[in-house]
Amino acid sequence: MDHTVVHFGIPADEPDRAAQFYYELFGWVIEKHQSSGEPGVSNSRDYWLISTVPTDGQGRPIRPGVNGGLMRRLQPGQPPVNYISVESVADYAIRAEGLGGQVVVPKSAVPGMGWYAFINDTEGNLIGLWESDPNAA
Repeated sequence: MDHTVVHFGIPADEPDRAAQFYYELFGWVIEKHQSSGEPGVSNSRDYWLISTVPTDGQGRPIRPGVNGGLMRRLQPGQPPVNYISVESVADYAIRAEGLGGQVVVPKSAVPGMGWYAFINDTEGNLIGLWESDPNAA
């Protein structure tokens, strides 16, 4: 498996304003995510999907490129984050800690899509770990 950036997240105080900015600057297609109504899916009503390249029926890029999301800022100073594809979020979180990193958000589900965790590297940079799994709940 390639451990590459597969998604990015941009926090914003005013997501609609930020969406307009990125659309006008780069022409990105930005659509507000419609909540699945599933319990436990927090803040899904405050998430916008960003397409920098066209996608297939499952939302995966059909040519080289990385798509992302825009979300309401949850805390002051919240940085943008890149998500790296891994085989196991749990295993890589443990591995990161063993190398001097820190888990800041443990393994969590995005129902029907996969698992994520946030870690800080040894320099304090926030990194998202992403494990695709359509059975995640």
